[in-house]
Amino acid sequence: MSTDAVVEEILRTYDTITVVGASANPAKAANEVPAHMQHLGWRIIPVNPTADEIVGEKVYRTLADIPEQVGLVDVFRPSADTPEIARQAVAAGATALWLQLGISSPEAREIAESAGLLYVEDRCLIIEQRRTGITPSA
Repeated sequence: MSTDAVVEEILRTYDTITVVGASANPAKAANEVPAHMQHLGWRIIPVNPTADEIVGEKVYRTLADIPEQVGLVDVFRPSADTPEIARQAVAAGATALWLQLGISSPEAREIAESAGLLYVEDRCLIIEQRRTGITPSA
């Protein structure tokens, strides 16, 4: 499946986005992207070890702390951190892993794809949402 096809499948399938590395700073992409996706109708579950609230949502310290099934995990962390995040996403039962623009990792890809997760790297959710025009189903 092409990356564009995976992007479209992810945008059509998930109405909740778990954001690892979400930022409380509105000047950062790790805040702007989740806020934009939330504005379009996606539910955001922020993961950040130091914040309590991001984009008006309760923040969880780790993926393992989230008390519900995790589906799509969107990552705003350095590429070097992503293999461990991929392992945590698999352990949390995630079914898709998305590394934001500028973030890629052959090891994270191998971990995710070996576990059957949909996988996208080095792509921005906002750019892809605008390109496809896909919004969450009501």
